[in-house]
Amino acid sequence: MKPQIINLPKILDKRGNLSFFEYPNQLPFDIARTYWIYDVPGGEVRGSHAFKEQQEFIVALSGSFDVVLHDGEKEERFCLNRSYHGLYIPKMYWRTLENFSTNSLALIVSDKKYEKNDYIRDFEQFKNLKSAL
Repeated sequence: MKPQIINLPKILDKRGNLSFFEYPNQLPFDIARTYWIYDVPGGEVRGSHAFKEQQEFIVALSGSFDVVLHDGEKEERFCLNRSYHGLYIPKMYWRTLENFSTNSLALIVSDKKYEKNDYIRDFEQFKNLKSAL
């Protein structure tokens, strides 16, 4: 699979809307870990790594931010600014999160528990590993 925006169900209600995701209806993987990023100071960048095996799904629960993905050859930018859209990121994509709006909240779910050795933190190493695939 390639990175893609997944439209989530949106249940409209005058008391407030509700959206959700679940496996296998919206997510292509079982969730093993959930974390969130918040209170990002202006101009800061998060991420700047790739995973050898891990897949992720990212939703902007509040505010907005950009996810910049690189496949080893080209770059693609996704603006997340709706809580009923999420970005699926397969393994072996370099990701950077930037342009966080004030009070933005990024929710990330993953198919793997934290594993330090799954991270690739050097872009040149990532490109070399990607080209070897």
